[in-house]
Amino acid sequence: MQKLSKDFYIRTDVVQIAQDLLGKYLFTCIDGKVTAGKIVETEAYCGKTDKACHAHQNRYTERTKIMFAEGGRAYVYVCYGLHHLFNVVTNVAGEADAVLVRAIEPIEGIETMLQRRNFKECKPQLTAGPGALSQALGITRKHYGEILWQDTIWIAENQFARENFEILTSTRVGIAYAEEDAFLPWRFRIKGNRWVSKAKGMGE
Repeated sequence: MQKLSKDFYIRTDVVQIAQDLLGKYLFTCIDGKVTAGKIVETEAYCGKTDKACHAHQNRYTERTKIMFAEGGRAYVYVCYGLHHLFNVVTNVAGEADAVLVRAIEPIEGIETMLQRRNFKECKPQLTAGPGALSQALGITRKHYGEILWQDTIWIAENQFARENFEILTSTRVGIAYAEEDAFLPWRFRIKGNRWVSKAKGMGE
């Protein structure tokens, strides 16, 4: 496995990056335990134009400030006071784009994932959904701002065995407040993969 370099993240097209992340591998090394899964579902968010993005219209707050950093950082926020959601910051510094990782297919450290999720068996609910995958991988708010090519959280690819798959495109999940932007086709899934989340977007 080869870690993705900074160049992957600082590209300007967040929608393309969200698609390119499919089939890549998200790793964590937390408390000495390595866990990993193949990314099978993502959503794109564009700070400049997208009403669903937390940093829309340059909304710079304590929560969103990392989104304005150079791409390749972790943006982790808490949803409903319970779930830690992991996002990949993209684009150059000053452009607040990010990709939400919504689901992974477990490949390494599965016993650790089961313990963290209090599961007895490996099934899609283990890592299907952004809160579930963060819990399984041990990602919390304390990992806000982590650089994604270092040794705590990183994303890698198997450069010797590139996988061919079809990408399903649909609307994003849980953003009805974003008005017309709620209908943007910015959610991406690997077709036929059983580890994708079951949540539905607008019009599905």
